[in-house]
Amino acid sequence: MNLLAVERIKLFTTRSPWWCALITLALTIGFAALVAGNAPADEAIDVGLTQYGGSKFAVAVIMVLATLAATTEYRFNTIKTTFQAVPHRTPALLAKTGVVALLALVLGEIAGFGAWALASVMRPNDHLALDTTQAWLNVAGLGVFFAVTAVIGVAIGILIRHSAGAIALLLIYALVFEGLVQIIPKVGRSIYEWLPFNVGNKFLYGSGGPEPSTSTLSPGWALAYFAGIAAALLVAAIAVAKKRDA
Repeated sequence: MNLLAVERIKLFTTRSPWWCALITLALTIGFAALVAGNAPADEAIDVGLTQYGGSKFAVAVIMVLATLAATTEYRFNTIKTTFQAVPHRTPALLAKTGVVALLALVLGEIAGFGAWALASVMRPNDHLALDTTQAWLNVAGLGVFFAVTAVIGVAIGILIRHSAGAIALLLIYALVFEGLVQIIPKVGRSIYEWLPFNVGNKFLYGSGGPEPSTSTLSPGWALAYFAGIAAALLVAAIAVAKKRDA
């Protein structure tokens, strides 16, 4: 518990998490307001569309938040003090990951339910009730999606250690690379089926959503796969961190 408290203090004594939190909420809820306000009166919007701003845009901010949580310590060389206090390193890194993932989870839940509630108020005649399992996953699943993404961000931050490089890699991969893989002749679509964010979208949206996932997994297995990729990256990051100098 002491390690968790220490990591919480370290995280919230910098400005970046606060700004990232505000931007995450603004993007998710703001996009829902734009969708609800600009959709034609005779065209209903669905629950999944209210969450698109979170899964498409705000998730990039969560990546930045998570990556900075790891790389800032390397940038200011405070990681040496951390590792001197916790020589085995693993507990400290797990505590950092847990705190960041929990913050991402909370932000995702607030953003998801906030976006849905605002859209419901603006579009009272549309069917936006949470009366199906998939509708609940669309909204409540956003926090889980953010939390898994945060674990990936922390892992990449630990592996690369440099803020600009880690953030650039994550954003290019998530926002550009996965989509471009599909254009590879013959095998592109088959590879894309198993890429993590495509599979993560299957958990969030099932077979529907603004950008339907091509994954053949069920939402439950999609989450397990997405989380498994994040866990594998974290294990690799911790192993590397334990072997090299701080």
